[in-house]
Amino acid sequence: MEVIKTDIEGLVIIEPKVFQDSRGYFFESFSQREFEEKVRKVNFVQDNESMSSYGVMRGLHFQRPPYTQSKLVRCVKGKVLDVAVDIRKGSPTYGQHVAVELSEDNHRQFFVPRGFAHGFAVLSETAIFQYKCDNFYAPEADGGISIKDESLGIDWQIPMESALLSEKDIKHLCLKDFDSPFDYNVNLYPEFE
Repeated sequence: MEVIKTDIEGLVIIEPKVFQDSRGYFFESFSQREFEEKVRKVNFVQDNESMSSYGVMRGLHFQRPPYTQSKLVRCVKGKVLDVAVDIRKGSPTYGQHVAVELSEDNHRQFFVPRGFAHGFAVLSETAIFQYKCDNFYAPEADGGISIKDESLGIDWQIPMESALLSEKDIKHLCLKDFDSPFDYNVNLYPEFE
């Protein structure tokens, strides 16, 4: 796998080595050993999958400590614009984001470390989205930033009037009104110290 660094430290795009022939293709979608060698130590404990139609926007989500999560995400059918926003207080890139197109054709994955809000917009007719998490879902720790927050400068590539959001996602605060539970100077991976 090739690891592509982004403008924000810790956020990386992973491009697998795909073997194609007349029968189709094969690639290794995850190797714990290679991931730890090239990205960071992590222990994924839960896999999730969602199916969404064009215009669905999910996010920007995170879990508060001590239930914070890293995510390794990919789109196995269709195409999404995947986004991570740095919400670590004191970070030199606080409030900045990285957006990457993930699709069934490019097979790319995006690693979103702890301390980032994550979301995506479906750009194809339908999309099946998978993600590995390094902590279990904890509904009491749910948090989010408004996906409609224009101050973030995210081009979601779909008209906002076509966006389909959940009731929960409509209620999230904008970044300027949000008190982040994450501190850039605190190790968010204490289990690996």
